[in-house]
Amino acid sequence: MNTTAPERAGRREWTGLAVLVLPTLLVSMDLTVLHLAVPVLSADLRPTGTQLLWITDIYGFLIAGWLITMGALGDRIGRRRLLLAGGAAFGAASVLAAMSDSAEMLIATRGLLGVAGATLMPSTLSLIRHMFQDPAQRTFAVSTWMTTFMVGGAIGPLVGGALLEKFWWGSVFLLGVPVMLLLLVLGPALLPEYRAPGAGRLDVVSVLLSLVAVLTAVYGVKRLAEHGADWVAGAAVLTGLAVGAVFLRRQRVLRDPLIDLRLFSERTFSAALSTQTLGVFAMAGTQFFIIQYLQLVEGLSPLQAGLWTLPSTAAGIVGAMLAPAVVRKVRPAYAMGAGLLLAALGFVAMTRVAGDSGLAVLVAGFVVTSFGLGPTMTLTTDMIIGSAPPERAGAASAISETGSEFGLAMGLAVIGSAGTAVYRAEAADAVPDGVPAGAAEVARDTLGGAVDVAGELPAGLAARLLDGAREAFTSALHTTAALSCAVTLALVVLVMTLLRRTPAGGGPQEHGEALEKTHDDSDDVPGRREENVPEKRDTI
Repeated sequence: MNTTAPERAGRREWTGLAVLVLPTLLVSMDLTVLHLAVPVLSADLRPTGTQLLWITDIYGFLIAGWLITMGALGDRIGRRRLLLAGGAAFGAASVLAAMSDSAEMLIATRGLLGVAGATLMPSTLSLIRHMFQDPAQRTFAVSTWMTTFMVGGAIGPLVGGALLEKFWWGSVFLLGVPVMLLLLVLGPALLPEYRAPGAGRLDVVSVLLSLVAVLTAVYGVKRLAEHGADWVAGAAVLTGLAVGAVFLRRQRVLRDPLIDLRLFSERTFSAALSTQTLGVFAMAGTQFFIIQYLQLVEGLSPLQAGLWTLPSTAAGIVGAMLAPAVVRKVRPAYAMGAGLLLAALGFVAMTRVAGDSGLAVLVAGFVVTSFGLGPTMTLTTDMIIGSAPPERAGAASAISETGSEFGLAMGLAVIGSAGTAVYRAEAADAVPDGVPAGAAEVARDTLGGAVDVAGELPAGLAARLLDGAREAFTSALHTTAALSCAVTLALVVLVMTLLRRTPAGGGPQEHGEALEKTHDDSDDVPGRREENVPEKRDTI
């Protein structure tokens, strides 16, 4: 066995990391930057309600749908090549979106942004896997990547709001142009190319099956979260599951599958993926109610609500950046377990939100939860790409991102629906006499509806309606936080059971023995096969 230490990254790789986080920041920002621009663009383009939903949703939908394909494509044609091509497409689509003069054009260009964005996420993460062979360095690089993604999502609405103070709504899209130009200039000089040796052709049928499976399933779950159970949501989810089953069956018989299902036989990969997906699931539903609470119960503007979420984002960043230092001394499972317990305490605090102290308790609980989940998100991502063979890192990165998308959608649907059910049950008895029947029905459906109805009622009646509706919504928030706490505690058990022997990056197990793999692979740790290194460090 070769015991040569893994090759350590130098100045070029760390400078390249600075280049890689640029598209990561931008893709994350574009998920949220449009939020504050919706009223302005609505007045300009006059979209229908359905068109407005597609303007805001199609970007995320198509990122989710194309991630698997783009991850596999990067393994085949070269990850740097795909990253640069996607960056050029993203910049061009950003200009087209900014210049849109109709709702239909904006929907189409947002869709192009989604497809281009799907090339960037797995490419950046898989290049990190290739550039940082040393597990400790890779963990730090992944934590930087994760931090950038969190920052982008947090500052998106703030940057959008600042631009809207001076410019037209299309300016929020032009942020992508200078960033992508910088990527295209610096990328060829600083980023290595990597293409999996012996990779076969991309199976077009698999691409189509994966798109249909992911898009219909995510759409169905999202509709379930927004409109409740109906035949459209049910049919979409069932279609996605059925097509997904056909997709998986096809992967088992293909010589060059889009997804190598043998990845899931690796315990570290599967357990880390499950933990990451469920961690996003736990946060998503409660976060949805937190944002509404800030605006509809505390009466904050969208910008003010966004500012009050910044402390939790900062806490998540601190947690993510501390992870590399912590795992130098303890195993990742212990770091994640401690963080998840802390996150559970944050959710418990949220179940105590009430009265005049509600804002302070909510923000404090959100800060603690975000800080606790930060190490888990970083370390599971590192394990997923570290436990996959280098030639499958692109596909593994795409699976990781797709899992997060499903966790987000399912969290909104399951936990969000539970909270909505509690609100409706309690609001049914909270509507005072004197509210017209039609208005009462609207108020019982959502807190937003109750706020709208109250604006058309006499002051005294409106105050009683809002008091009851806000109390019902606070109970709904308590329910979502309790459910998220339960999921988080279950994750502590999962992590400590399945990942307690796994070092950061999915390296060899506790006594130095290699992890059992069904493919020909070795990780970037002491003991890897020496012949796997030279031909994969093309630094053209």
